[in-house]
Amino acid sequence: MNYETKVSADDMHGHGMSDHGADAAIDAPDQQDGRKRRLWIAVAVIVVGAIIAAFMLSGGEEEVPFAPTEAGNRDLPVVTISVPGSATLQGVINATGTLAARREMPVGVVGEGGRVVSVTVEAGDWVNAGQVLAVIDRSVQNQQLGALSAQIDVAQADADLTQANLDRAMQLVERGFISQADIDQLTATRDAAVARVDVARAQLAERRARNAQLNIVAPSAGLVLARNIEPGQVVSPGSGTLFSIARGGEMELLARVGENELGLINIGATGTLTPAGTDRTFTCQVWQKSPVIDEQTRQGTARCALSYDQALRPGGFATISLTSDTSVATRLPESAILSDDAGSYVYIVDAEDTVVRRPVELGSISDAGITIAAGLDGTERVVMLAGGFLTEGDVVRPVAETDSDAVPPAPARTES
Repeated sequence: MNYETKVSADDMHGHGMSDHGADAAIDAPDQQDGRKRRLWIAVAVIVVGAIIAAFMLSGGEEEVPFAPTEAGNRDLPVVTISVPGSATLQGVINATGTLAARREMPVGVVGEGGRVVSVTVEAGDWVNAGQVLAVIDRSVQNQQLGALSAQIDVAQADADLTQANLDRAMQLVERGFISQADIDQLTATRDAAVARVDVARAQLAERRARNAQLNIVAPSAGLVLARNIEPGQVVSPGSGTLFSIARGGEMELLARVGENELGLINIGATGTLTPAGTDRTFTCQVWQKSPVIDEQTRQGTARCALSYDQALRPGGFATISLTSDTSVATRLPESAILSDDAGSYVYIVDAEDTVVRRPVELGSISDAGITIAAGLDGTERVVMLAGGFLTEGDVVRPVAETDSDAVPPAPARTES
């Protein structure tokens, strides 16, 4: 049995369905689409706001591939650097040497020698020119002196006799009793006798001079440095040096310096000397440079004159600082300079804060530092400390030597 169901508008109203309910049923899909659209708009607004906030927090800067952070910098090795610059420096050459007498006079036996009777001076005494240093026994020589004096009297008596004979013959020749040949003979005899008198006198003077030389005397005023003679000793011309005297007490230092440094020292240059065993200092002056260089040590000698002082003992050791020519150069502390088999070098920090090795040539050394003769112009950032812990190519964090917070800028790079 078939039933046809028909629903009319009245039936719908009859069942409680109004016009408003029908419209709501029709509008339900549109309301869902609106809610979805509003949701997407809200999401879009949130995303855009997040992007704007992120942009504002970043300061508007562009993103860089790599930028080390402050924490990253703190992890780098810290090195102390300085830009040393350059200045006109008075050259100073430090050397060592031996004290000696500037003019040392060896004194020995001048005469015949003999047994020493007495010694009148000691080492360290001052003596005058001609002063007797040692007395030699002259008893035998005094007897010889008396004999020579007597010979003069004998020769004079002979000369007087020959003169008298000649005078008598001259009276007889006028009477013809004596020939002219006899007169000539008597004249020659008289002249020979007079000559023997002169010889005797000369021999006496020689003996007196020899006796005077028996005593050992000082040839010049000065300081007695050494005494090698004692009473009772028998001395002769072959006995060697018996006394050593510093003429005028003048001293000098024989400073040993390298052949390169010797050429930088001028005659007349002054120096400050400190003898070993004392804290006293003395001023000296270079008066001569050695013309010869030692082949073994490659050194020469600068002779520095000194006035006498009791603290200056010949043979002693001393240090000296000599002034040399001025030069425009860079000076670094000893801590900044390193060395190995290749020579001396320093580390510098370039514009990228990278450690670079720079070979250098050293100049004079003083308490103020070491002069760099070649290799630096003074504008480099030189590592002053911790250089021994670095390797070329290391990236470091440089800190200025004078201010831990200030880092000097790297020198401008020039295109070659």
